[in-house]
Amino acid sequence: MHRYRFLLSRQWVILTLVAIALIPTMTRLGFWQQHRYEERTARNNLVSGALHAKPVPVERLTSPGHTVTRTEKYRSVTATGTFDTSRQVVVRRRTNSDGEVGFHVLTPFVLTDGRVLLVNRGWIPATGVQTAFPKVPAPPAGRTTLSGRLMADETTAASGIKNVKGLPDRQIMLINSAQEARRLGAKVLGGYVEQTAPQPKGGSPEQISDPGSEDAPLNYAYMLQWWLFAAGVPVGWWFLVRREIRDREEAAAEEEPEAAEPATV
Repeated sequence: MHRYRFLLSRQWVILTLVAIALIPTMTRLGFWQQHRYEERTARNNLVSGALHAKPVPVERLTSPGHTVTRTEKYRSVTATGTFDTSRQVVVRRRTNSDGEVGFHVLTPFVLTDGRVLLVNRGWIPATGVQTAFPKVPAPPAGRTTLSGRLMADETTAASGIKNVKGLPDRQIMLINSAQEARRLGAKVLGGYVEQTAPQPKGGSPEQISDPGSEDAPLNYAYMLQWWLFAAGVPVGWWFLVRREIRDREEAAAEEEPEAAEPATV
């Protein structure tokens, strides 16, 4: 056992303790990445299923005061009514697919029964000062049937966007049906719809792109990577121990011949 006495040295005790600590840490990181992989895969499957589901009338999924659930989000819906441009607002600090900052156009859509559906018609650039109401392209006039993706109300907790007060006239920070119901004095369906059809004339407002899939395979790769690192720690530690023993034995072997040589008279 004297071959391993060096393991009691300060340097090797510290190295061994670090190795022991790394194994459970890397193992936990692997399980965390596994959780992220499963979470993202479930989200991707849910979004894909919702986007490819047969469109249904929006009234089947939501109503005034309704909270859009996780399984209802991104569902394809249709609605028939009339755009009320006199009470539309713009949502500040929104970006398009190229990362340009502008506004989302939120227009009340009065259904045939008098209730209101909030419709996010898309993105427009901020061409002037932020305090001025931008020029907004007009939606189709008269009775219209539109299609879109059902979305949940935005909140500061979920989006991280602060609901700033004292904004310029007809500008808001969050799309929230309860807030809009108070502003409009109307029965507003819970959530809102990102319009996908009919297509806007001239391409403006720029319609919001489909939600992309999250990179779940990357989390799977990270999961395997962390577990391989955890398995590699004891292997690497043992390799260093064997190398230390070999170096010590070679050094001892070089010293023995010198000690055995007779003294010269």
